[in-house]
Amino acid sequence: MVLITYDETAEFARDVKQLLKRFRSIREDMEVVKRAAIELFHGSPKIDNNSVEEIPGHCTDTIRCCKIKKFACRALKGRGVMSGIRVTYAFHIAERRVVFIQMYFKGDESMEDKQRLKNYLASIR
Repeated sequence: MVLITYDETAEFARDVKQLLKRFRSIREDMEVVKRAAIELFHGSPKIDNNSVEEIPGHCTDTIRCCKIKKFACRALKGRGVMSGIRVTYAFHIAERRVVFIQMYFKGDESMEDKQRLKNYLASIR
């Protein structure tokens, strides 16, 4: 299996810093999500456990923009994968690289910031 490398935008790092104040397990939970959602969804063979969905209108032939909807946060006891934490990222197919773009709590924001996605895609062209 080909390894996937991970990176994050400065905005994503700020999102994590803010969420860490309320949800202390976010960093450890991200490691689980990398293995249990991202690497399965983009691996070979592709295993879709309904954790990840592509964001329509933002995917190209070389980059798939996705959102993780099933994020188990240990700090939110009893909620399991329905914690309300969402993560958006861009998967660079040829490089096998994931760049995290946004993390938010659904109680604070109802949807991903599509402008942030557009800005990221514009910055790499």
